Amino acid sequence: IIKQLILLIFCSTSFFTIADNMNKVEGKKKPRIIALSPHIVEILYDIGAGEQIIGTTDFSNYPQQAQTIPIIGNYLRLQIEKIIALQPDLIIAWKSGSPSDDIARLTQLGFKVVYSQPNTFADIAKEMREFGQLTGHQVQAEQKAEQHLNDLAAITKQYQGKTPINIFYELASNPLMTVAKGSWPQQFLTICQGKNPFEHLTTPYPQVSIEKILHTETQAIIQPISAHHNETQTFNWQDWPVIPAVKNKQIIQANADAMHRMTMRSLQALQKLCHDIDNTRKLLTNKHNN
Repeated sequence: IIKQLILLIFCSTSFFTIADNMNKVEGKKKPRIIALSPHIVEILYDIGAGEQIIGTTDFSNYPQQAQTIPIIGNYLRLQIEKIIALQPDLIIAWKSGSPSDDIARLTQLGFKVVYSQPNTFADIAKEMREFGQLTGHQVQAEQKAEQHLNDLAAITKQYQGKTPINIFYELASNPLMTVAKGSWPQQFLTICQGKNPFEHLTTPYPQVSIEKILHTETQAIIQPISAHHNETQTFNWQDWPVIPAVKNKQIIQANADAMHRMTMRSLQALQKLCHDIDNTRKLLTNKHNN
């Protein structure tokens, strides 16, 4: 259940790898693609291959053009019959988020399946280049990848040396879950100089109690909200005014879709988050000096 919750958060908001099955498509008909994750859809649009997508999964709603793509399933189950009828040239699956039994069946049926699995910001650039090779959009993919890496380097440099502050990252509210080492959001905290008291836990997405949070002197709370959710589905921190972040009104509400999808938009979310955390840092410094 916990794994399904995490996948739902990251979707509503990926054997052999792409590199193992790279085929040049220059001069050939560009492949018709089924993209089995919102982040895969978004990357394909970024590199100019969005019009080649003929099927996708639930929550693939960005950019706006993606909302017209036929839905052929979700992270739990794919509609195999629909996929067979569409006859895609290529299926790009999310290795850690697509239903493995359905993918195995599609492979047995002879469909070409490759996997996406970006675990870091840098991996996004790598996958853009690989998607470019697969789809015939090498030039635009290379340009976007370079832009992404340059933006990442600039943001990282901007916040190097900042004084760390204690952050609690609210991944889910019921049950209350956060992030630790090995999770996608942890790199946001690392670059923004946010000190995660639960980073050392061995589970990337641990469930925690409010009692444990009370012992962390949390100075800011990050509360990502998806377009599909609202504030009533988040944890009610106002019941706990003893927490410094609540007392000082330092609850940072972020765009969950931009943060949790492994795409170029994640750097926009990173820049905004670092800026918001820096504002908290300045507020705390001013309170200390006064």
